[in-house]
Amino acid sequence: METNDSIAAKDYYKILEVDYDATDENIRLNYLKLALKWHPDKHKSDSAVTAKFQEINEAYRVLSDPDKRLDYDFTGIYEIDKYSLREYLSRFKGMILTCNGLGISHAPMGTQQLKETKEFGEEK
Repeated sequence: METNDSIAAKDYYKILEVDYDATDENIRLNYLKLALKWHPDKHKSDSAVTAKFQEINEAYRVLSDPDKRLDYDFTGIYEIDKYSLREYLSRFKGMILTCNGLGISHAPMGTQQLKETKEFGEEK
């Protein structure tokens, strides 16, 4: 069984060549493409290819399971210096928005709040 240390050392999104907010379908399609490309049977039992294939399978096992993916997203790699700004913002967008209150759903406005909002907008 893998520990969080072995998971933390790898960026599964980069291994599967998908964005950090990739859909399940994109993850599956990229996995199939890479698995076919790096399958050991196509490369005459080359040990480097076998290791790459196993890494692709490991990444897919984690990212294809919603619970494992969520756990990985919260405990995965956080080495900021290894990301460009765009990658960092993409990777941690959900946490950044939630920390700033933007990822939390709000209760619908009551009639009094709607009236106050309309009146505020008309004063401009």
